[in-house]
Amino acid sequence: MLIHRRAALPLLGLAMLARPGGAQEMPAGRAVTLVVPTAAGGTTDFAARLLAEPLATRLGTPVVVDNRAGANGAIGAQAVARAKPDGHTLLVQYSGYQVGTPAVVKALGWDPRHDLAPIALLMDAPQVLLVHPSVPARTLAELIAYARANPGRLNYASSGNGSMQHLGAELLKQRAGIEMEHVPYKGTGPVMQDLIAGRVQLFLTTPPPAMPFLQSGQLRALAIAARQRHPALPDVPTFAEAGLPGVDAEAWFAVFAPARLPEPLVGRLAAEIGAIAATPAFRAKAEEQGAVVRPMTPAELGARVERELGEWAEVVRRGNITAD
Repeated sequence: MLIHRRAALPLLGLAMLARPGGAQEMPAGRAVTLVVPTAAGGTTDFAARLLAEPLATRLGTPVVVDNRAGANGAIGAQAVARAKPDGHTLLVQYSGYQVGTPAVVKALGWDPRHDLAPIALLMDAPQVLLVHPSVPARTLAELIAYARANPGRLNYASSGNGSMQHLGAELLKQRAGIEMEHVPYKGTGPVMQDLIAGRVQLFLTTPPPAMPFLQSGQLRALAIAARQRHPALPDVPTFAEAGLPGVDAEAWFAVFAPARLPEPLVGRLAAEIGAIAATPAFRAKAEEQGAVVRPMTPAELGARVERELGEWAEVVRRGNITAD
């Protein structure tokens, strides 16, 4: 049973979160809450709702999706970090908030290394470099040449300071040695409107919102910021294939818990969520949204967080990026 935010449905009885004979047991009469640090409708919310129903089935207990947007993801992250570590409160996290924002915002109110325990990766979402047709470039090499000949003339958009869109484009600037002006927005929707209208020229984002405009010719895709080509855009090369290695800017979405969650619960949750993510139905629905399912153990996810915290902090330092 999936319960949406604030719904007042009766809860089911006892819910065991440990395997038979295990020491860990969830308290009676409580649902599992998946906290989403974004508004409804985005990819993070999609990932949570894709997980919720099968997780409820496997655990035998209701699952609530609770959107707590605001403060660059801090409201949702703080709620989970401060929750009782009993397996009932989990965070479906966006990588921009977990490894990007901490490099930009100094007073987060939570610690990405110590306040949250990694459980399972749900999906990666490779980002594609989009340009308006007015930009005189049909390849990445042509774009770089144009930008070098016209420093500061190109504007690139993002959904906000510290987002993967922002930091990925900054990484492109640094690797290519070009100058572009950053124009932050408050969401992908407004960016797409201005990009199609030609008020901004470039946008690095996940494919789903762009697909209709690529098919109609209103936008061009020059490169994918990932290690592999995107299945929905097989003719679009990776940055490395296009001659600029080192521009990997995949957004990802994963499950975290309060840091002191007992290891038996970490293991059980990781196993259940991993099994769900491996199902053909989950994979197919993720791929429809331009995402790729790549399972990771809690240790592997923790190592990825640690690595990317360092990588994006270096990008922020080199670009002198601030929260303003």
